[in-house]
Amino acid sequence: KVRHILRMRCGSTHALRVNTSLKRLNLYSNNLRDEGAAHLADALRVNTSLERLYFESNNLRDEGAAHLADALRVNTSLKRLNLERNNVSSARLQEIEHLVRTRGE
Repeated sequence: KVRHILRMRCGSTHALRVNTSLKRLNLYSNNLRDEGAAHLADALRVNTSLERLYFESNNLRDEGAAHLADALRVNTSLKRLNLERNNVSSARLQEIEHLVRTRGE
């Protein structure tokens, strides 16, 4: 499962850190939770190619979404982030939407 891979330093998060060609990543319904989002956020901080991330139905809460929001403050490539069907508050979703929408301003 993807959740196990995200925990491994040499797993997919390492690949996402160094990959320069991946544009889209679909992690739909992998039960990654906040812990998986934290690992993913670490990779997003240094990734320069990913433009679309589909993270719906992963039992994400505000804690995990906060990790993603922090990563979006430094990541400049992500243009679309789908967090549908998670347990994230409206306020956190609005913050993330604003971060994604204001790319390059």
